[in-house]
Amino acid sequence: MRHKVTFLAVGVIALALAGCGSSDDEGGSGPGGLSVPKVDKMAALGAGEGTVNVVAWAGYVEDGSTDPKVDWVSGFEKETGCQVNTKVAGTSDEMVALMKTGEYDVVSASGDASLRLIYGGDVAPVNTDLISNYKDVFEGLKNKQWNSVDGQPYGVPHGRGANLLMYRTDTVKPAPTSWGAVFDANSPYKGKITAYDSPIYIADAALYLMKTKPDLGIKNPYALDETQFKAATDLLTEQNKLIGEYWSDYTKEVQAFKSGDSVLGTTWQVIANLVQADKAPVEAILPTEGATGWSDTWMISSKAKHPNCGYLWMNHIISPKANAGVAEWFGEAPANKLSCAETADKNHCATFHAEDEAYFEQVWYWTTPLAQCVDGRTDVTCKDYAAWTQAWTTIKG
Repeated sequence: MRHKVTFLAVGVIALALAGCGSSDDEGGSGPGGLSVPKVDKMAALGAGEGTVNVVAWAGYVEDGSTDPKVDWVSGFEKETGCQVNTKVAGTSDEMVALMKTGEYDVVSASGDASLRLIYGGDVAPVNTDLISNYKDVFEGLKNKQWNSVDGQPYGVPHGRGANLLMYRTDTVKPAPTSWGAVFDANSPYKGKITAYDSPIYIADAALYLMKTKPDLGIKNPYALDETQFKAATDLLTEQNKLIGEYWSDYTKEVQAFKSGDSVLGTTWQVIANLVQADKAPVEAILPTEGATGWSDTWMISSKAKHPNCGYLWMNHIISPKANAGVAEWFGEAPANKLSCAETADKNHCATFHAEDEAYFEQVWYWTTPLAQCVDGRTDVTCKDYAAWTQAWTTIKG
């Protein structure tokens, strides 16, 4: 079965964090002492309200209308009495804007949106004692920088994936092992190198520099001071001369590697699977420097009108069978460790390294860059995502 995937777009953002809390009402402290608004978490579950309004990435909430065989919603509705109303969002910006309206109960936020929602007071801390399936979530996804503050979870992990290096084996020789292959100014593949089209790609350059130029002092690719940021953006400006095209639409990357228009560049495992299924000679690797990646989080609105159905949904969507269904349909590693026994393709979890924590320890998951450095430094100011967005526009020319 072909996997369905959606572009995890990262839109233009400007973080408006001033006034998010004070000494009287703060609910926690983040990087640089940034305060989190005081929002109460649910103490106990009550009866379902009959409805749950969901904001999600395409492919995350399937009710059989896309494919009759793909449905993890109808059973939930029958069991709980909670009718699922889904709004598909195309970008993280859109998700944040929708959650600010107070009209939606839960959201499947990526790491570039989750911190904005937390510090903006738009989502509530989660009482994991009320989510029975939480205990079976891989430990490597719990209490992380993008889904928790001061040890308090603000959501439940949904799945994860790494941004890999893909190459055509009939063209790129010897086989690359480092991200240096896409940054080599003298690359013989100039014009056939591709890169992910998003400001968050700056982190890929920062990760490479973190491993190859330790004198820069980069400790976290999402925490870049003025000097570090300039080094990363300078590297990407030079790389721009090598790029044949930047990709955001996964179908275009599939076609580019099949045709040979692209022979080397960033990818997702699901894209590599699709290209290989079409008999194109490609391999995708996790380079020696590691990689950036993503892990989405189900979060509940601080203004949820249907909080009980919201909690029931969060518990359901990370249940073994439902989480397996989403992971296989979308093309990612599931969050629930019991899901691997539920996938139709019994090799799915091996393909996506679901149970390989050593593999994911090499992955730096997308995290929203803040002016308050997310690596904990307080003696410098880091570049926030608005600066990343502006720089990305300049890099591409």
